[in-house]
Amino acid sequence: MQFPVEINHIKSEGVVRITWDDGHVGEYAQEYLRGYCPCALCQGHGAQRKFISVPEARLQDICAVGNYAVEFRWQDGHSTGIYTFEYLRSICPCAACRDRRADSP
Repeated sequence: MQFPVEINHIKSEGVVRITWDDGHVGEYAQEYLRGYCPCALCQGHGAQRKFISVPEARLQDICAVGNYAVEFRWQDGHSTGIYTFEYLRSICPCAACRDRRADSP
């Protein structure tokens, strides 16, 4: 499993930049992260990952959850999603990661 070495909220760009221990850098738009919130309220209990559109999602805070995840706190009061490092890496929106997911069976 990959671990982040740095997580930065770049408010002026509306992104969270994660630098991983293998040197990969992923930039996640706030709307993307909020839309893929992994909590049961947003995702339900099925296996299929879904995107929930939340207009004007604004990140307020990032909190560590042990040594395996982070919790994002949103201006709409939502904060129940625990984004494991494995999950964050699996949803990296960069072109290389998207291509890798598309090639996976």
